Amino acid sequence: MVRAGAHLGIAGFGTRAIRFCCDRRGIAAVEFALIVPVLLIMYFMTMEASQAIETSKKVSRIGSMVADLVTQQQSVNKAQLDAIMQIGNSTLQPYNRSTPKIIITAIEVTSDTTPKVQVVWSRKMVNDAFSADAAKNSITEVPPALNVKGTFLIRVESELDYEPIIAWTAEKAKPLGLTAAFANITMGETYFLRARRSPTISCSDC
Repeated sequence: MVRAGAHLGIAGFGTRAIRFCCDRRGIAAVEFALIVPVLLIMYFMTMEASQAIETSKKVSRIGSMVADLVTQQQSVNKAQLDAIMQIGNSTLQPYNRSTPKIIITAIEVTSDTTPKVQVVWSRKMVNDAFSADAAKNSITEVPPALNVKGTFLIRVESELDYEPIIAWTAEKAKPLGLTAAFANITMGETYFLRARRSPTISCSDC
């Protein structure tokens, strides 16, 4: 025989369960706690993507600007080339989490029966330090469309290891997971321009 008290206890439990399921108090706080992490991730990813795209455009602008400035000269020297590369470097501001690599190479396509593509002089900037790059008369390459006998070209290569904020803020700790996947994104561009004011551009002390 089932006692009446047992029936009342089961009924009371059922009533409380129904009230619990129907109680909507605090649901906004629960939804907020579930949605906020997703919104924050989307916000930071959007911010990083927009900064990365803008920085990539600036890296490309470095190459075009440096090449444009060099090809306007009739002759140059190390100090002038270094100053031009510093101007190119300044276009990245306000981004300053890493420094670009810039290489300026003067190239001559000889008039031989079988033309040679040779380095005339070169200069580079790596980690804000300046030095020569390829050796004089060393063989290099140009696109087939530019491989024309007797041609003098200026090639400018700009490259940057872009560091996102999410990776840069934890630079002392080894990035893990998604942070490591987005660390040091390589961006680069190469420009070829012809001299404008003279057939060639000499470098007095390169």
